[in-house]
Amino acid sequence: MVTLTAPKNIAGKINLPASKSISNRALIIKALCGDTTPVENLSECDDTHAVTKNMASLASGGKSFDIGAAGTAMRFLTAYLANRKGEWEITGSTRMKQRPIKILADALNLLGANIEYTEKEGFPPLHIYGNPLTGGEIELEGNVSSQYISALLMIAPYMQKGLTVNLKGKVISKPYILLTLKMMEQFGVNYTWTKNKIRIEKQQYTPRPYKVESDWSAASYWYEILAICGEGEIFLTGLTNRSSQGDAKVAELFSMLGIETVYSSEGALLRYTGKLAERMIYNFVEQPDLAQTFTVTCCMLNIPFAFSGLQSLKIKETDRIAALITEMRKTGFVLREDEEGTLIWDGTKVKAEKEITIKTYDDHRMAMAFAPISLKVVNLQIENPEVVSKSYPTFWDDLKSVGFKITNI
Repeated sequence: MVTLTAPKNIAGKINLPASKSISNRALIIKALCGDTTPVENLSECDDTHAVTKNMASLASGGKSFDIGAAGTAMRFLTAYLANRKGEWEITGSTRMKQRPIKILADALNLLGANIEYTEKEGFPPLHIYGNPLTGGEIELEGNVSSQYISALLMIAPYMQKGLTVNLKGKVISKPYILLTLKMMEQFGVNYTWTKNKIRIEKQQYTPRPYKVESDWSAASYWYEILAICGEGEIFLTGLTNRSSQGDAKVAELFSMLGIETVYSSEGALLRYTGKLAERMIYNFVEQPDLAQTFTVTCCMLNIPFAFSGLQSLKIKETDRIAALITEMRKTGFVLREDEEGTLIWDGTKVKAEKEITIKTYDDHRMAMAFAPISLKVVNLQIENPEVVSKSYPTFWDDLKSVGFKITNI
C-alpha cells in the first residue's frame, strides 16, 4: 500500500511508455512472418512481457505456457498456437481462469482448430492441438471483445481459405480492430472491410523494421492530473495527432474538461485552459479503457455525467463498473448503473470517508485513475500499487518526477 501527497501545481516532461496494444500485435505479426529483428521501443509492461516470454519458450521447444493476468496475451497466443503445428497447454492466473474465452475458442474450432478446456467449460486453461487452419467464413456478434476479433484477423493470412468475418449488430471497440488491420497492412497484408464484413485472402506478411509509438491510454492519466490540479502544463513524449490508437480520442474529449493539446515533432504539450463543460455525455463503446479516467475526473471537477457503451468493463481485470461505484462512494460520490453498460452521476453526494483507501482489484487502471484524486484528498492510500506494471511500470516514478510524494506503508 502507498500514501500519496500531491504537489500544488503540475509541470514537467514525461516519457510515456510504449503502447502495449501495438507492441503485442507487432510481436504476433513478426512471429507469423518469421521476422526475428527486434521491435523498436517495445512496451515494458506485464502484458508484453507475457507475450515475449512465452514466444521465447515456444522457440526453445516449450509446450506449456502461463500468461499470468495478461488477457491480450491469452487471446492472441491461443489463436497463434491453434494455427501452429504442435500440441500446447495455455493457462493463466486465478482471475484469468474466470475470464471467458469460449467465443474465441469456438470460432477457432469452426475454422479447423482443435481446442479443449481442461478445467471449466468456456474458460482457460486450454489444451490446443495445433495445425494450420482451414479458415473460411464465420459470424460473430459485433459486441464481443475486439481482442477475439483481432486474434483471428492476425492469423487469417495463413489460413488455407483465408478468412471472412461477418460482424452482427453494432461493432464495439472498432478502433482496436482498425488498429490491427492497419498494422497488418503495414506488414504487407491486404484486407477489405465493407459494412460489417471483413475479408482477408490467403497471403503472407512481409518482414519490416517496426517502431512502437507511445501509449495514449497512459497519456489519459496525465490529462486527468492536469484537469484536477487546475493549473500547469505537462509535455508527453512520443504522441502524435496521426495515431491509429483509439484512445487518442482522449485529447479531444479532455478539451471539454479544461485541457488543450499542442502537438510538435517530439510529442504533445498539455495546457490547462479552465474551459469546463457543465455536463458530460459520452458513449465509450470505442474507448472503454478511458472510462475510469473520465469517471474520476468528472467527479473531482463536480461535472455530472452519463456514460454508456461500457458493457466490456464487466469482463476486464475486474468488474470495473462495480469497482468504480464502490470506490467513488468512499470519496462521497454516488454513482449508479441504470442499465447494463451505463454509469451515471447526477450530482448526488454523501459524506466522504475520513481516511480513504482505494482498492485496486488487481486492476492497473483502477490504481492509475484514482491516484490523481490525491490532488483533492489528503493522505490518499492505494492498495496493491504494483498492479500498474501491467501497462505502465514507471507510473509511480513519473508521478514523483512532477512532485508527488509516495510513501510505502
